[in-house]
Amino acid sequence: MKKFDYEAKIEVVPHEPGCYLMRDKRGKIVYIGKAKDLKNRVRSYFRASGDTRAFVARLPYVLGDIEYIVTANEKEAIILENTLIKEHKPKYNVQLKDDKNFLSLRINMKHAWPRVDVVRKQKKDGAKYFGPYHSASAIRRTLKVLNKYFRLRTCPDSVLNNRSRPCLQYQIKRCPGPCVFDIDRDTYMQHVQEAVMFLEGRGDELVDGLRDKMMQASEELEYELAAHYRDQIQAISKVLEQQVAVTTNQVDRDAFGFYREGDRLTLQILFIRSGKLEGARSFSYKDQTFPDEEVLSSFLNLYYSSGNDLPQEVLLPIEFEESEVESFEELFSEMAGRRVYLHSPKRGQKKALVDTAMTNAKHSFEDEHDKEDRAKDLLDKLGGALGLRNYPERIECYDVSNMQGKQIVGSRVCFIGGQPEKSEYRHYKMRSVDAQDDFASMREMLMRRFTKVVEEGDDAPDLVVIDGGKGQLGQAESVFEDLGIHDIDLIALAKARNDKVGFQDPEITSSPERVFKPGRKNPIILKQNSAEMYLLQRVRDEAHNFAINFHKRLRRKQTLRSSLEDVPGVGPKTRKNLLRHFGSLKKIKDASVEQLAEVDGVGQATAEEIRTYFNGPA
Repeated sequence: MKKFDYEAKIEVVPHEPGCYLMRDKRGKIVYIGKAKDLKNRVRSYFRASGDTRAFVARLPYVLGDIEYIVTANEKEAIILENTLIKEHKPKYNVQLKDDKNFLSLRINMKHAWPRVDVVRKQKKDGAKYFGPYHSASAIRRTLKVLNKYFRLRTCPDSVLNNRSRPCLQYQIKRCPGPCVFDIDRDTYMQHVQEAVMFLEGRGDELVDGLRDKMMQASEELEYELAAHYRDQIQAISKVLEQQVAVTTNQVDRDAFGFYREGDRLTLQILFIRSGKLEGARSFSYKDQTFPDEEVLSSFLNLYYSSGNDLPQEVLLPIEFEESEVESFEELFSEMAGRRVYLHSPKRGQKKALVDTAMTNAKHSFEDEHDKEDRAKDLLDKLGGALGLRNYPERIECYDVSNMQGKQIVGSRVCFIGGQPEKSEYRHYKMRSVDAQDDFASMREMLMRRFTKVVEEGDDAPDLVVIDGGKGQLGQAESVFEDLGIHDIDLIALAKARNDKVGFQDPEITSSPERVFKPGRKNPIILKQNSAEMYLLQRVRDEAHNFAINFHKRLRRKQTLRSSLEDVPGVGPKTRKNLLRHFGSLKKIKDASVEQLAEVDGVGQATAEEIRTYFNGPA
């Protein structure tokens, strides 16, 4: 293999801050990094430093080019690196597999009747935010206590402003009913302040205040109210007992740890809020052969720029260069709207937190490997049962859906290591098929997918599963033959026929599924309750549901558009604005003239036309 002339490339790289992009022989970006000094950083990869990691050793043979982008300073390089990684998703960079932010609770104290909202992103809107909560169960437990003992409204503003009678929450004494009744706002706001104290972790202070109220209510012979305070104190105390205090001060911190073996890496985050450990999360990666400092720096950049909660302090197990720390602190402080510090502690409580994160990273790494070992055993069994040539690390399944030949769509789902890889899921709208022809639809979809594999070097699967029988399998065989593909395993998974099938294995009494392979006349019958059969069913069902859901969405959109096309004065742009604003045909029908007129491009006259069309003359 031709060796990349890195010496010539290094000569033209400047001593400036910026980002560098490594491309492979096909021109695909495989790694993106940032540096205070681009020339020194790029040169470091090719020095004889004794680094024996596999990728580093073969780097000159893998790369086809190195590009660079100069920035004004290191902070701009950090921002640019984040943008480029999200855009190109290079193979050797860490990625946030689940880019969803953690859940937080929000209370808008400026509202006349504040409520607790569940949100994914904390904004600079003047509201109070609490969290993040690192599991749905954790936030459900918190909401249960809030709803039961602090009696705040749970309904959105649209319901609050339009309700004519109280809801079930009022009937079961979990809401005072500000939507209907003239209640004392000072008392309600006192409940809000108590909820804020609970969420801020000031539980001891809150319990003392509630205990005084309980004694006062008891002295005034208001025993039902005293019992409510007693139950509230018990519930809060139980929550406090579950929280583990790890520091003596009230600072919010995230402590990072990592554990590595070769190119496999697990990053761990401990979330400390108000001195108490509230949760943890781990991220596992493969093919991470670049230096630990680069990997952690890139991960920090992606993680916090995605909107995750920034604490007052971020504790790191690796010491960054001073200039990089200053750039991160400046960037994170701008994001948070307050000062954020990065530390690499050497002793004390902070060092103990990082050590705990490192220990948890190792345990998470081992747990992940246990899962991988079990998955490997399952995939080995599947390969043996089906007589596959390849180890089925990457499995792709294809399905077609239509309704009487209309809205013909296809789906591709992907399982890697026995688990769904949803970033690789794809939908296909048929371009050349306009009638109900599942065979032709399957052929078009596979031709489009595997032409990219052959001509553009897209990642190829080890095993292709077709939802169907021999006919669908034949279409896939034809596509592979036309494209010259001979190294990918191919099967079709079909429902059993109604007639009886003879079974050679006496342990098999029935099987609803049959597996067809190219060149084999009779189907393969797997044991009905085997793990291998369950995996194939799961892959097939995932593809089927993915296609059906896409098809339903297209039909709903078509129904909406068809209904609006007949309304006088409503053109394509106005239809689009109406659908974007209201989201459904029912909401458009129920909207008032004033609400319709608020939509961009809809004036008073058009709003009256729409209202009259759907509801008749006023």
